[in-house]
Amino acid sequence: MDYLATILLLAISTALINNMVFHFFVGNCPFIGVSRKLDTAFGMGAAVTFVTTIAALLSWLITWAVLAPGAPLTTWVWHLIRPDAKGVVDLSILNYVVYIFVIAWAVQLVEMYVRKFFPALYKAFGVFLPLITTNCVILFVCLEIMKHVPSAGDVPDPWGLDKALIYAFCAGLGFLIAIVIMAGMREEIEHCDVPKPLQGPGITLIMAGILSLAFLGFTGMDSNLAKILKPAPTPAPEIKAAPPPAS
Repeated sequence: MDYLATILLLAISTALINNMVFHFFVGNCPFIGVSRKLDTAFGMGAAVTFVTTIAALLSWLITWAVLAPGAPLTTWVWHLIRPDAKGVVDLSILNYVVYIFVIAWAVQLVEMYVRKFFPALYKAFGVFLPLITTNCVILFVCLEIMKHVPSAGDVPDPWGLDKALIYAFCAGLGFLIAIVIMAGMREEIEHCDVPKPLQGPGITLIMAGILSLAFLGFTGMDSNLAKILKPAPTPAPEIKAAPPPAS
């Protein structure tokens, strides 16, 4: 029960409370640029969710096996080369480079799939589909997961592969929710009489700010759910000592 409660809290907190767009302010370029039509926005959100999950899977495995301090594969290879070597091998300085290559590979996979089976959606994405490679949501998720990968050092809250995938998928899902809501609002605003100085980016940024304020309403929901799903243990009843026998 504790495991399911932890996973549920992580999922809700990532998708709604700590939404990547409205809380961390990452992924704003596709959020603004591809949210003009609902179908295009949904396709972009789904693509980002898929790429984020795949990139997180590969990043966690590579970090745990190769890049983290004391990673098993790196340590084994290093001891093969230098059997008398001591200390911990740390390749975490290569995290950014490796993650960018992993994200680029995942984006190319999505781009080939969409171009093959959904040519109309591929044309609608335009330049924003290959630009998923530079979408900071994906790199942000990989760097956050890096902080929790078990390694030789002390990690305050170590994550297994299950938590890393849940975090990555729900981060992409939160982006999907944000961009779909924004696209729905922008489709409706086209039929409204917007003042000329606010037409275009002006009204779009105002709506994004209002959405950010709306998502603030989820603040504190994780702590209340934690109280429901993880109730405090009932204290054991006090055992009173027997009174001394009367003399």
